[in-house]
Amino acid sequence: MKIMSISLLMMGCLMGFSLGIDIFQGFDVSQALYNALSPFRVMEVAELFVLFFLLFLFFAESTYLFIKKRNQSK
Repeated sequence: MKIMSISLLMMGCLMGFSLGIDIFQGFDVSQALYNALSPFRVMEVAELFVLFFLLFLFFAESTYLFIKKRNQSK
């Protein structure tokens, strides 16, 4: 669970930094959000499948380890 929290915190900090730089350069908020999410818009179906599969594996493993640790502590 700690790994998932750290990963989400890092993603949020990096996206916030990217948005801040775009806004500092003069873009409005909607254009900054579009720039932050544009790499995902040009991905093909196979690339999206691999991305979602890896995300699923990450969350499934984190959930499994959390449940296993919780059951061992009982």
